[in-house]
This record gives sequence, structure tokens and C-alpha cells, in this order.
Amino acid sequence: MLDLSGFFNPESIAIIGASEKPGKLSGIIIQNLLGACYRGNLYPVNPSYKEVFGIRCFPSVNDIPTNIDLAVIAIPAPNVPGVLKGCGDKKIGSVIIISSGFRETGEEGERLEKKVKDISNELGIRIVGPNCMGVYSPASCLDTFFIPSERMERPGPGPVSILSQSGSFAVTFLDILAYEGMGVSKVVNYGNRIDIGESELLRYLADDNGTKVVAMYIESIENGKEFIEAASYCSLRKSVVAFKAGKREAGASAARSHTGAMAGRYEIYKAAFRKAGVVEAETYGELLDACKILSFQKPSRGKRVLIVTDGGGIGVAIADLCGDHGLDIPDLHYEIKERLSKKLPSYYSLRNPVDLTGSATDDEYGIVLREALSGDHYDLAIVTALWGPPALTDRLIDVIAGAEEVTGKPLLICSIGGRFTMSRKGLFEKKGLPVFPSPERAVKAASLLVKRGMINT
Repeated sequence: MLDLSGFFNPESIAIIGASEKPGKLSGIIIQNLLGACYRGNLYPVNPSYKEVFGIRCFPSVNDIPTNIDLAVIAIPAPNVPGVLKGCGDKKIGSVIIISSGFRETGEEGERLEKKVKDISNELGIRIVGPNCMGVYSPASCLDTFFIPSERMERPGPGPVSILSQSGSFAVTFLDILAYEGMGVSKVVNYGNRIDIGESELLRYLADDNGTKVVAMYIESIENGKEFIEAASYCSLRKSVVAFKAGKREAGASAARSHTGAMAGRYEIYKAAFRKAGVVEAETYGELLDACKILSFQKPSRGKRVLIVTDGGGIGVAIADLCGDHGLDIPDLHYEIKERLSKKLPSYYSLRNPVDLTGSATDDEYGIVLREALSGDHYDLAIVTALWGPPALTDRLIDVIAGAEEVTGKPLLICSIGGRFTMSRKGLFEKKGLPVFPSPERAVKAASLLVKRGMINT
């Protein structure tokens, strides 16, 4: 396992450029660390202060009397090389450079970035950044993201790790995950990627017990061969999903001004993802849904989908979408139909989709799922739970969860509606059943489970 513990589990942190001035990034980082109840030792560094937020402030890192695991640099870019040399003198092995003003600004910034890189190589310092947010890891109460907590909600611990070249992408994605009630293991925004990038982080996360899914936002990859090897290694152990930005010229041009990234031809990235076993998300929303479905459910062994609904029209729409995404909708086997016909009213549609109509009861959902998913007729199920039928109660959630446990087949919920329906979303997900609010998102999530399953076969 690669030793990046200084970035994820530091016992001591120096904040270089610490300040209490409103709006200063360093001050926000210190407040966020204090708010996150960081358990290690925190050392503000700034020769202009004796104290910052009630904590003793040191003139330089070399004035700190103890060892430092991680330094966070938030100062003007031209001053970074000198400070980095001081970190080398202090034997600080892990540094996050928040500061911008490097390669993304043009030739002068590029020369400055090269100088920083040369110093880090000479002194053996590992760097995340520059021009980045850094690292968020709720398990270790580490938070170097310089967005105030009232403007960006932080998720609690969970199985998703995020690697992002873009800071704004990482911030918004975290905020949405928190709103959705999903947790994260480790989040790294590496910005200009002067040293540590996605390839090394993929190898690290492959052996990280807290990570089940790795979600990536990629603008560019510097070493294609290294990436494919690292992603292949990780995808054999975890689900890896990538969203590629800069697919077209306008986006690629924006990426160059954003992080100095050379985006490259999109077709090459698609081929690299396929070879490495990386599931590609076509949109921002797909990446979010991929994190949810792959966190909640195991990959599907095949593409045969059972659809169970209490609304015939929704079932038809889901069936059509399954066809569009290459999923099969086999009709019910005659033996299953025969067994179900003895247990269900005659006016129910015993095809696929199975339509339980507005007369559906909690137990009837369980009967259909247990009968149809047992054996080798279907690989996964999409269950539509429309809460209009008067016989349905909250017990439906336990019934569906029980059927999933008995059959061992992945199952997801398509639940469409307003306030009452959304109030049941959390109840489903507490039982490990991912909920999607539209047929389109539910079917796409199912197709991602199938794609992930194909990687392992």
C-alpha cells in the first residue's frame, strides 16, 4: 500500500499563511478543521500573528517545536518556493498547496510551477496541488476545503471516494452527496497535479478498506499507460466510475485556462476507460447515480431485468428505456406465471413488467419478487413503488428488502412523486435499497450495474 498517510491521517498540521482576516482561505481552513473536531495538533504559521483563532501562531514551520505530518500552504504563488524549502528543512513530507497562480495563468506561472516541482523532487516532498482544495476525509476529521460549512454541507463517512481535477466539481459533488444522505471515505482535489495525481491515488484507494466506489472527474491524463495500469488494478477491487470533461474543443479550451490541462482527444479516453475497466458516466447526474447504485448494490451478473410496478404506464416506460440501454426484459417463465396465478388476483398482468395495479398490497410485491427472482430467470429487478394504492403501507419497504435478501439479486427502486413519496426515500435507503425519482435515472442506474458486472466476467 502506498504511504500517503500524511495526507489522510495526519497527527499534526501546519497552516502556512494563517490569518483571521475575513475571507482569507487559510482562516476558513482553520475554522473548518476546528469545526470538524480535528483531533491532531494544529499549528498556524504567519510571522505577522502571535495567535490565530486562539491558537498560538508561529513565525515559520521551523519554529514549531514538534514534527509536522502535513503542511497546507495558502500564500501568494511567488512566495511558495521559499516556504517549500522551509518545509524541506523541517522534514515535512506531505504538502498541500492551495495557492493558485501557476501553470493555469500562462508562461510565467508555468515557470514558477516548474520551480516548485524541482524543489519538491530535490527535497523528497510529496505534493497535492497547487491550485486546489486539497483533501477531505471525515473519518480522520480532515478538511482543507476552503468553503465555509454554511455554504457547503460536508458528508459523513461512507464508501465513496472522489478524485477530482476540478475544485468546483469536488465542492458541488460533496454538497449534493451530503444532501442525498450519502457518505464519503476520501476526497482529493489535486488541481494542477504537480506531483500526486489520479494514477497514484487509484492505487492507494484500491487497497483502502473504507472505499467501495471511486468516482473521478477528469480533464486530462498525463501518462496514459500509467493510468491504465493503475485503473485496471483498482477496478479489479473497487468500482471505478469516471466523468470526462473537455470532450469538445470549447470544453478543452476551458480546461486549459482552468488547471492548465491539455484535454486530448475524447476517443482516446473512452478507449482507455474500456481497457482499464472504468465505467464511464456520460453526465454529472449519471456520476451521482453511479455512486449511489454501486455503493448500495453489488454488480449484476447479467442484463435480464424484472420490472414490478403498481402503475402500468410507468412499467411500459421503464421497459422501453431498458431496450434503449441494451437491457433485456424476458417475459415471465410459464412456471412462474403458474405459481403467481394461484396467489394473485386474476386481473393482475403477469407478464414483464408485472403490473399489480392500484389494488397492490405490500405482501404481493414480496410474492412476485421472491417467485420471479428465485432461480436463473432474471439478474436484477427495477421495482416501481407508486404510493397511490390505498393498501400500501410503510411495511412495503421491509417486504421488498426481505425479498432482496432472500433472492440475492440486486434490486433498485423507482419511486416517482412529491412530498409523501420523497419522505419514503430515506426509509428505503436505510434498508440498502437505492431510490431513483424517474424511469430514466432508474434504468440508467441499472445499466451501470450491468456494465460493472461485465468488467468482472
